[in-house]
Amino acid sequence: ININKNRREKMTIQKTKPTYLDLTKLMFTNGNPKTDKNLKIESLKKYWIKRLNLAPASISGFNTCASASQGCRDACLHEAGNPVFMPQKTLGRVNRTQLYFKNRAKFLSMITREIRNHEINCKKHDLKPVVRLNTTSDIMWENHKIFELFPKTQFYDYSKHFKRMLKYLKGDMPKNYHLTFSRNEINDFQATQVLKAGGNVAVVFRKELPATYKGFKVVSGDDHDLRFLDPSNVVVGLKEKLTIDKKTGKLGRDNSGFVVDLK
Repeated sequence: ININKNRREKMTIQKTKPTYLDLTKLMFTNGNPKTDKNLKIESLKKYWIKRLNLAPASISGFNTCASASQGCRDACLHEAGNPVFMPQKTLGRVNRTQLYFKNRAKFLSMITREIRNHEINCKKHDLKPVVRLNTTSDIMWENHKIFELFPKTQFYDYSKHFKRMLKYLKGDMPKNYHLTFSRNEINDFQATQVLKAGGNVAVVFRKELPATYKGFKVVSGDDHDLRFLDPSNVVVGLKEKLTIDKKTGKLGRDNSGFVVDLK
């Protein structure tokens, strides 16, 4: 009887999922197909990207993408990758998000330490430190004064927060932070305003990328993810990625207007 009891206890321990209290690190330097693309381009191998993946929208119980649309949520890159690892990946992102909202001081202490170590490692290998904090979220990190702590690190993100983008275009953000506005099916007018103000806008297209869109030059955003290297006042074109329909469980195309169909 004691042997069976011990086995049950071991099984219970094994089935216990880690929580945000068990986190020992927050960020990753490889393993993301989108941010690792620069490693395939010789001239861009000098950049070493460290990224933070949180749970997007309200998956964790906290909203990390306040300006997200339904089309944006359905097409979110959070779902990208091998579905076999999805539960584990989601758990990790939920835990990191819960730590951010439930124990902000510890979160900021950990992330500051990790960025500092990233700078040290980059210097050791003669690489340029790059950090993307909103890989799967849209948090206003400038409110935490992180960028100013690391003037030698290049930070960059995409954002759907219109007022935040205008603040960036006015020069009211740290110089080592680059922001690209992200168009969806409900902010097309705002996206046009950003372009007219001289900013860059990421747009997802159905098939091939056009040479121009709304009179602005289109550059490929699929070759690499280092948006701070893009020329100013351009459309960053991204080709549509098939996503899993949450109702059918099958791969499908967006019909919300999030993806621009030029035909």
